[in-house]
Amino acid sequence: MNDHRNMILAIVLSAIILFGWGFVTEHYFPTATAPSTKVVEGKQVALPQPGADPSADAPVAIRSREAVLAETPRVAIQTPRLEGSINLTGARIDDLVLTTYRESLAKDSPPIRLLSPSGTSNAYFAGFGWTAQGVAAPAADTVWQASGNRLTPTTPVTLSWDNGQGQRFEIRFSVDDGYMFTADQKVINTGNGAIAARPYALVSRASASQDPDSWTMHVGPVGVFNGAANYDFGYDDIIDEGDQNFTSRGGWLGFTDKYWLTALVADQGSNVDASFRRGPSGSFQTDFAAAPAIVPAGKAVSYQSRFFAGAKEVQLLEKYTDAGVPRLDKAIDWGWFEWFMKPIFSLLNWLYDVIGNFGLAIIGLTLIVRILMFPIAQKQFRSMAGMRVLQPKMKALQDRYKDDKPKLQQEMLKLYQEEKVNPMAGCLPILIQIPIFYALYKVLMLAVEMRHKPFFLWIKDLSAHDPLTPVNLFGYLPFTPPTFLALGVLPIILGITMWLQFKLNPPPMDPVQKQVFALMPWVFMFIMAPFAVGLIIYWITNNILTIAQQKWLYSRHPGALDQPVAKAETK
Repeated sequence: MNDHRNMILAIVLSAIILFGWGFVTEHYFPTATAPSTKVVEGKQVALPQPGADPSADAPVAIRSREAVLAETPRVAIQTPRLEGSINLTGARIDDLVLTTYRESLAKDSPPIRLLSPSGTSNAYFAGFGWTAQGVAAPAADTVWQASGNRLTPTTPVTLSWDNGQGQRFEIRFSVDDGYMFTADQKVINTGNGAIAARPYALVSRASASQDPDSWTMHVGPVGVFNGAANYDFGYDDIIDEGDQNFTSRGGWLGFTDKYWLTALVADQGSNVDASFRRGPSGSFQTDFAAAPAIVPAGKAVSYQSRFFAGAKEVQLLEKYTDAGVPRLDKAIDWGWFEWFMKPIFSLLNWLYDVIGNFGLAIIGLTLIVRILMFPIAQKQFRSMAGMRVLQPKMKALQDRYKDDKPKLQQEMLKLYQEEKVNPMAGCLPILIQIPIFYALYKVLMLAVEMRHKPFFLWIKDLSAHDPLTPVNLFGYLPFTPPTFLALGVLPIILGITMWLQFKLNPPPMDPVQKQVFALMPWVFMFIMAPFAVGLIIYWITNNILTIAQQKWLYSRHPGALDQPVAKAETK
């Protein structure tokens, strides 16, 4: 009867974990990126990635992008990482694709489009200009004159406009070989009197990001004000609470997607008024304005700002941070454990540079962790062997003091002390693994370097879940099971290796714990199915190494495998 009760209790606890974890991951811990492939009749088929293109034309597009781009004069943008154009109407950077990233794994997949002009579905652009008192300032419909027809890292372009009242406005655009534009804004006053002009810059996007915002991954408005990163506001906060205004000395602000970022960088020596706001049409805008400048007659005033538009590559963000953009690397929300996660990423990225395959790099990372933990594992083994030897004595104590729990705990503690066994020693390797596991989870979720990186065979994207599942007979049945039930091949292997590992451990004395541990490998098989396959590769490799290490240690201490025989008497 007790065995049946224990089994029922174990099943109930497992179900609570299984379904409760699904709720937790949905709201707090996104499991993986959107699947990039699907297995159909045993073959890989690339899936479209609508979330990868925040400005993609939709069936309900206002007008096609091609038509809108053809309506205005433009200056081409061409760099090793970027292609697009500057709109001379309004001096907007509103046409930009990332040439080194593709929307999907399909061979003919187009590059990621980051910016798109006003008038198209999900328009997304940056603009630069002035407000002025008493004189005409350039507006959104102002047509600028360009000094050249192509912007490259070696050929800057200057836009100019004369208001006919004695003032000339200029914007000199330059771009590096990464994702950073520089806008040198200048007002030349040839009029009879002084004028007041205030430079500003803005980024506008027609709708919120399609990437989910969660407790572990911030998506939405982001910035660094007075040296401190701010992740406090999401799109819903702007809708519900209205404009969010800040004053800052220097800093930057913009919008972050999961992998992409647009950020306006103020002159770091000036004070600015910055804001996140909602436009009348429902668009979202972030902007800053510097302090008004008095421009005497015959003089000129300049202001320099920068604009980042591209992928959140870790090393490149760190490079810009070192070059004077305060904490631009904070655009990646590593969280509280950044001090630990970034070294894990750096090691993983270094292994990738050496090996050339991120899956093998993850396996290499696991090997390094296991080597460093080998002394701890030996202590764990000795503790496990000692616990195995003590089981008859522990069982005798449980029988003797089954009605006196405080006395039982006292006698068990005394037994551990006499035999010099620490029952918690086996938990230490697990506790050490938790931050490493979580760091790898964050790397797989946040680092664009992991996006669409293949392993071998059917694993084409280590940041997505395993697409190959026997639930639909590996794609031969014409349906796609929900992620929760789509048990991939690797999650199944994870369950098997976890079961084998548990078989080598001494069984718990408590019958409920024993039943829970018996079910745990299969519960985790379901829990881990939606997670990034790179994370599962790490866990499987760790399990296999643990099994091999235990086998080796048992070969050196064969007596530890012997089942102890209970004595007839105990003290």
